[in-house]
Amino acid sequence: MFSLDTIVQGLLLGGLYALFAAGLSLVFGIMRLVNLAHGDLIVLGAYLILGLGTVTGMNPFVAALIAMPLMFALGWLLQTRLLNRVLGEDILPPLLVTFGLSVVIQNGLLAAFTADSRKLAAGPVESASVVIGPVHMGVMPVMTLATAVAVILALNLLFYRTALGRAFRATSDDAVTAQLMGIRPQRIFAMATGIALVVAAIAALYLGTRANFDPSIGPARLLYAFEAVIIGGLGSLWGTLAGGVVIGLAQTMGAAINPEWQILAGHIAFVLILMVRPRGLFPRAID
Repeated sequence: MFSLDTIVQGLLLGGLYALFAAGLSLVFGIMRLVNLAHGDLIVLGAYLILGLGTVTGMNPFVAALIAMPLMFALGWLLQTRLLNRVLGEDILPPLLVTFGLSVVIQNGLLAAFTADSRKLAAGPVESASVVIGPVHMGVMPVMTLATAVAVILALNLLFYRTALGRAFRATSDDAVTAQLMGIRPQRIFAMATGIALVVAAIAALYLGTRANFDPSIGPARLLYAFEAVIIGGLGSLWGTLAGGVVIGLAQTMGAAINPEWQILAGHIAFVLILMVRPRGLFPRAID
């Protein structure tokens, strides 16, 4: 029923969903914050890359290199000036604040760019493809999956091979004890959010070069990211990659049966996996 090409396309699509989810997983793993504005921040990153490219004429890949430090600065600012004020034992205030931030971003983008859909023009690479036997693979989807693997690998190396990673793990385990050891949790949280938005900028690059985007699509990107994180297991970055691949495979297989089932198939896979594995495929705290 499902050709090899269908399975490969699902794997490649899963790379995009993993990029959507990586930043969300990072923030949740360190500060237990569910950022409801994450999808809209990805869309904001896409518009930032679009604006830089429009003003300077740069290729989107070059513009993304400039957008990444800007997104890091935005993440640092949001965490230090807004989110740190509402973090605590009660999870409701951060949810309400990030929901409000989502609404603000959507309406700000709508006012600035209108509701017209846009796309990042990356040149000939958009239509380039490689053929391996019966499988046709677009260069952009292959680059997306390779980038997702590279990002997850880099984040794992950061967590387990650097002093900053040790601070991340210590703060996640016990912020009070970490503070007694000289670590400033609020600064660590700001660093984590900044890195998460750098990943969001990378996701925005591939979102904008592979499909049209407009100010209203953020919540759908958040949903895919959230499902990938839950399927993979909270706190597991490699699990997040696996979760993205599961959703991608489910969607391409659903579309192979009936194009109208593409999105629904991903949600059904999410529910079925939670019925069998309520904690996800690879539940693991960042430690």
